[in-house]
This record gives sequence, C-alpha cells and structure tokens, in this order.
Amino acid sequence: MAYIGEAIKSINPDAKFLVRREGSNSNAVDNCTIEWFEGTTPIPKEELKTKLTELQAEYDAQEYARKRQAEYPATKDFMEAYTEKEIGGDSTKWDAYVINYNKVRTDNPKE
Repeated sequence: MAYIGEAIKSINPDAKFLVRREGSNSNAVDNCTIEWFEGTTPIPKEELKTKLTELQAEYDAQEYARKRQAEYPATKDFMEAYTEKEIGGDSTKWDAYVINYNKVRTDNPKE
C-alpha cells in the first residue's frame, strides 16, 4: 500500500511536512491535512493522488516478488546444499533445493 508521505517524498525528496490523518480512510489524500515546513512548496492534492496511484500500481506489480521472497528456501539451506555438492560430492540436498527453488518460481510467476 502506498502512503501519502511516500508520495510526497517521491515527488520532492527534500520536502518537510506533517500529515494529519482524519476520518475512517486515514490514508486518503482528501481525509488529511498536510502542513508544509521550511519553505517546502505545497504539492497539490491532485498531484499526490496521481502519484499514489502510480506507487500503488508499482507495489501491486511486485506482488510475485514479495511472495517469492517469503517462500524461497533459506540461504542457509542453499549454502549447506551447495557445499555438500561441491566439497562432499553428494548432490542430494542440492537437487532437493533446486526443486524447491523452481517450485516457488513456478507457483509465483512474474505474469
């Protein structure tokens, strides 16, 4: 989910501001008051809404990557399997690791 502060910083990384949320949808641009500090030029709410939509689309497009990250086998498992294959000559754990790794990629395609 994209946030108002993230949208502001995406438009103006140097912005100094305070967002006061109001109402039930506390992340809606129309339900907040934004105070601008230290000479920061206020960003129109319509521009913020557009940026929020863009950021949300980018976030949604990366859902597969977040799922993959959570489901990939642990790095420790990789290191152990690789070491046993390369140094010990036993590829049993490596073969199982590769199967699990590829299953995550198949189950969570980039679309």
